[in-house]
Amino acid sequence: MKNEQEILVKRIEYLCEEKGISKYKLALKASVPVTTLDNIMKSKTVNPGLFTVVKICNGLGMSLADFFDCDEFHSIEADTE
Repeated sequence: MKNEQEILVKRIEYLCEEKGISKYKLALKASVPVTTLDNIMKSKTVNPGLFTVVKICNGLGMSLADFFDCDEFHSIEADTE
């Protein structure tokens, strides 16, 4: 199973492709520095902050709930320990 970081990256890539925007354009629309988005996409930033993810969702024109509403995120089991 993919880890959460890989799922996040794949979700952003999928949505950019679906909406026909580049990662650079997403960074501009989301008001997120290009380097920040690039570091997320290259898994250099392992745990991006909630506000950054919210900005990315805004740049994609979707809510946080819609962003996480996919099978890959639903399959992540909560760590209850």
